[in-house]
Amino acid sequence: MYDSYFGLSELPFSIAPDPRYLYLSRQHREALAHLQYGLVYHGGFVLLTGEVGSGKTTVCRCLLEQVPEQTDLAFILNPGCSVQELLAALCRELAIKVPEPSHGQQLIDAIHHHLLATHARGRQTVLIIDEAQNLSTEVLEQIRLLTNLETDTHKLLQIILLGQPELADKLRQPELRQLSQRITARYHLAPLSFGEMQAYIAHRLSVAGIEAALFRHNSLRRLYRLTGGVPRLINVICDRALLGAYVQRLPRVDLATLNRAAVEVLGASQPPTRRRILAIAAGLLAVVVTGGWLAQSTWPGITDISEPATPTPVVSNHGLSPPQAEPPHEPLPEQRITDAMAPEPAPPAQAASTPTPAPSDTATQLNPWQWPAALTTDLSQVMAYQHLFSLWGLDYDPAEHPVVCPFARRHRLECAFQNGNLATVRQQNHPVIFRLEHPEKGAVYAILTRLDDEWAELMVGGRLKRMSLTELAASWPHSYVLLWQLPPHYQAPLYPGSRGDIVVWLEQQMARWQERAPRRQHQYYDEVLVGDIRAFQRSKGLTADGIFGPQTSIYLSASLLNDLPRLTGQQEITSVIHP
Repeated sequence: MYDSYFGLSELPFSIAPDPRYLYLSRQHREALAHLQYGLVYHGGFVLLTGEVGSGKTTVCRCLLEQVPEQTDLAFILNPGCSVQELLAALCRELAIKVPEPSHGQQLIDAIHHHLLATHARGRQTVLIIDEAQNLSTEVLEQIRLLTNLETDTHKLLQIILLGQPELADKLRQPELRQLSQRITARYHLAPLSFGEMQAYIAHRLSVAGIEAALFRHNSLRRLYRLTGGVPRLINVICDRALLGAYVQRLPRVDLATLNRAAVEVLGASQPPTRRRILAIAAGLLAVVVTGGWLAQSTWPGITDISEPATPTPVVSNHGLSPPQAEPPHEPLPEQRITDAMAPEPAPPAQAASTPTPAPSDTATQLNPWQWPAALTTDLSQVMAYQHLFSLWGLDYDPAEHPVVCPFARRHRLECAFQNGNLATVRQQNHPVIFRLEHPEKGAVYAILTRLDDEWAELMVGGRLKRMSLTELAASWPHSYVLLWQLPPHYQAPLYPGSRGDIVVWLEQQMARWQERAPRRQHQYYDEVLVGDIRAFQRSKGLTADGIFGPQTSIYLSASLLNDLPRLTGQQEITSVIHP
């Protein structure tokens, strides 16, 4: 399949409700909060509705990973059944022993006695019913009657209903008004916005092991028009489109491939014309033949503050350049580092045979920047990654490790394709690689290594450059690649209820940030720690959702961890410990 071709560890667009792939948009966070409310507070119903494929079941699966220890859970997936069958299914879920055969009243009595015994042991019972729009009026009324099982102070059974919008319509019927009045929390999950869809796709690719853009912007626009932001449709079309790109040996999904994938999934055909395909091919050829501008080219606003390095490039069929027998398409983003950021296919690259020389500590005369004649766009990217890894104490060989992010992860670093302005980069406070566009003649890759109030220092082609922040802001592409150090034991985002050594570590970091004593060996992600994370997120301008994920980890790494390469403050490091 296409996973190894793109450098993915697994297929990212499965329609299975895997909680690891849950993208918590604002709506999904609110939906999850409503379901969490149903787990904690006694009495009434919780109702979650949404269109087919909007992510209701995935949100519910995420909820199941956060069930409190004192909770017994019954989860019914296919409720299109009679009252008798529903009661029998509830008994099976709660492991209630009943004689065979049993009639309705016997089942209700057995459920009641079980709930009383459970409550006496300090436990609560929650029933979750998915696809509840399929329930008949008679069954819904019986479910309401189950909530009459109570003590003087507590309802013995909390019920969460998940369903399509028809469920909300059904509950407005006069005969179900008593049930509707008992709904204490309800939420409707709408489709994603275009921005949320972009973040959703990036999130799923990141979980599957890649931080590069595999879809061109016009493909994403078309995808949003076709799917209306419904996650399940997005998954199915993206999966088919990536397969199509793999078959054609394309570096990323273009508009024609996306349209063909949509035809296979939705049946609406809008194939591109042969003339348009030839025009695209001619445009890509023009990109390749314009690469010779770099020799003796001057960039406005940049001054040289180091002696030039003179790399000795060699053509490698195992590093950045594809073998001669390959088709005329570049390898894919994340599979080769030339594609980690480039929005268009790049010409064959040349890999540096020696590590990038370190810049001189003393600045030379500030002359206009002259490009080294041997420097190409791709060679500048190779040298940029070599120097970036050297800042982290690593010797990076692109011929041996053409896939950048897996190499970083083997050394307990994480890498991500980020979007943001210079203020965001300053907050993240780690060196970044970005594509610096000349206003007339093309692009090179640079590392932003330092920021102060007026100037930025860049490493380009082994030479240290200085550029005013005004000039850099005018040329800033708002896209970049960032490395940061993962917390120990980190495997996945932490939610309320998470446990383990990573929670102990996070408690220690938050105690240090708040200048308080850490709670000894505290391994439970409780409300106190959630509040600390929210306060930290607010201080950094992040969404204060209390979830410790990759973005919060980046800011924590830059703010609290010692001996890491930074843009401000400490500039050099001597070593980084990588377990």
